[in-house]
Amino acid sequence: MEFFKVIEKRHSTRAFLNKEIEGENLNKILEAANLAPSAHNLQSYKIYLVKDNKVKDQLTHASFDQEFISQAPIVLVFVSCPEKKDSRAEFLSLQDATIACYQAWLASVDLGFSAVWVGAFDDKKVAEILQLKESQKPVAILPIGYAGEIPKKTQRKSLKELVVKLA
Repeated sequence: MEFFKVIEKRHSTRAFLNKEIEGENLNKILEAANLAPSAHNLQSYKIYLVKDNKVKDQLTHASFDQEFISQAPIVLVFVSCPEKKDSRAEFLSLQDATIACYQAWLASVDLGFSAVWVGAFDDKKVAEILQLKESQKPVAILPIGYAGEIPKKTQRKSLKELVVKLA
C-alpha cells in the first residue's frame, strides 16, 4: 500500500474477528517495529508478544476492562527499558517505545489488519502481569487483528490550528 494511503486508512479499531494472524505477517509487523528510529540506536525498549488468552484477559482488566484487548488475536505491549537510571535515558526510552509501537501499527494497516493504541491502563498491574523489572515501564498496548468493525474517520484539526509558523 502507498504510504499516504496507509496513514489515511489508520484508524482505531475496537472490535476484532476471531481469526489468527499468519506467522509471516506477524514477523513483518515485529520487523517494522525493530526498524523504527531510536535515540543513539539504543533500542531501549522491549515488545511483549501476547497470544495467551489468560494474559490477554489480565491485560484487559488492567486496562479498565477494555474488552477488545481480549478479542484481538495478538497483543503487543511496548515497554521502555532505559539503559541508565536518569531522566534523559528514561525519556529517550519512552520515545523509542512510542515510535516502535506506531511503526508496528502502520505496518499492521499496510498488511490489511487493524489495531488500536491503548494508553489507558494501570501501569503497576501491567508491570506485574508482564513481570517487569522496576526500571521497565509499560508505554502502550497494541491489540492487532482483522477488523470486526469499520472504524469511523475522526475529525482532525486544520493545519492552521496545528502549525505555528516562525518566520
